[in-house]
Amino acid sequence: MELKKIALNDVHEALGAKMVPFAGYNMPVRYSSDIEEHNTVRNAVGVFDVSHMGEFMLRGPQALDLIQRITSNDASKLTDGKVQYSCFPNEEGGIVDDLLVYRFSEDEYMLVVNASNIEKDWAWVSKYNTKGVELENISDEMSLFAVQGPKAAEALQSLTAIDLPAMVYYTFEKGEFAGVQDVIVSATGYTGSGGFEIYVKNEDAKAVFDAIMEAGKDFGIKPIGLGARDTLRLEMGFCLYGNDINDTTSPLEAGLGWITKFEKDFTNADNLKAQKEAGVARKLIAFEMLEKAIPRAHYDIVDTAGDKVGEVTSGTMAPSLGKGVGLGYVTKDLSKAGTEIYIRIRNKDLKAQVVKLPFYKK
Repeated sequence: MELKKIALNDVHEALGAKMVPFAGYNMPVRYSSDIEEHNTVRNAVGVFDVSHMGEFMLRGPQALDLIQRITSNDASKLTDGKVQYSCFPNEEGGIVDDLLVYRFSEDEYMLVVNASNIEKDWAWVSKYNTKGVELENISDEMSLFAVQGPKAAEALQSLTAIDLPAMVYYTFEKGEFAGVQDVIVSATGYTGSGGFEIYVKNEDAKAVFDAIMEAGKDFGIKPIGLGARDTLRLEMGFCLYGNDINDTTSPLEAGLGWITKFEKDFTNADNLKAQKEAGVARKLIAFEMLEKAIPRAHYDIVDTAGDKVGEVTSGTMAPSLGKGVGLGYVTKDLSKAGTEIYIRIRNKDLKAQVVKLPFYKK
């Protein structure tokens, strides 16, 4: 299958990015080194081009009703300019995808979904659209820049009249940005270091990207690839679809009970409610290595007797901490913070400890 290209593919290649296939797209994985880019975001400001993400518009008087039926969180709590993290539960107890819900008005919403799931999610939303909601898949028309880091607001403020430092986490505004009208600016960061997401039409992408790079020059802005994005999100313990959650993991097992609201009816709610009442058999845990080692996805997690009790779903050497950290599923009895577990790395069982998230504390 031919790889899709984001609007600024050639710009990233000219900036020296190493491009790799990711979720069906040709994407920049790094420009310099993962550690250098990671530290740029933690200490200053970096810009990710995440234009591969999917965006669906839902319009009409039944838009909220549809969102309520297909997502686990309670979208009726949203007001204009607010964003909500949620997931699509499937009919078998797993997760179709995790997503963000943006409320523009009572009758207009935007769903932001993972790139690898755009077609699957579109089919899922369409399947449940039985009440005539106007659906529009604008994924191929939009570019998305995530400007992340403690200096992000300062670096971007000259480009917009939107009061960036005043923006609260999980809110958004629509306004002029870098001379372009109707740009969506949100604050939902996936790095744990603050920042903003800039949604623009493809035809405005280059002008906006160039303006961001120019405005951020005095603040040390650099383009950042997917490699650092992964270490940054993992230090916060944020789930990545396809790794830590998928079609077979329930939101309750994944520690997403906080976005699973049984006050309303939604896909597979009865089965998930029964699972909550009975208690889950396995849980997604966070762990830190107590020995010098780097855990990786699919490594076995074993107990003190050497018996397999689970599997690592995400793992890395955390640049901000200088130690190996990871996420993985284990039996419930081994899920408590402080529990000693072992990660099997090249036939050696190396000691680790279950910890509370986030790994990285500002």
